[in-house]
Amino acid sequence: MNSVSERSRFDLFAPLRNWLDTVEIQDRRTAHLISRFIPAQCPFERDIKVFGKVVAHVPPMCKINPLYEQFMGLRFRSLCYLADVCGEDIQAYC
Repeated sequence: MNSVSERSRFDLFAPLRNWLDTVEIQDRRTAHLISRFIPAQCPFERDIKVFGKVVAHVPPMCKINPLYEQFMGLRFRSLCYLADVCGEDIQAYC
């Protein structure tokens, strides 16, 4: 019964998810912009150290973003475009 109620629930982000999944990278400038704008790692994840010892860890909060998977896919497509189509070295973005 729980899975039925989950399926019938309205997904506010579905149109945006679908749009992000279908974005095609067609030029170098856009690919560079996306690759710079979307970070490879969550910028919020941190180890809190006191006197050189880790006392706390702040987990990556990016995964609670409802569009996280779509942004990572878009970044991946941008990097693939730069490497495969443009023949550029993408190591600076990794």
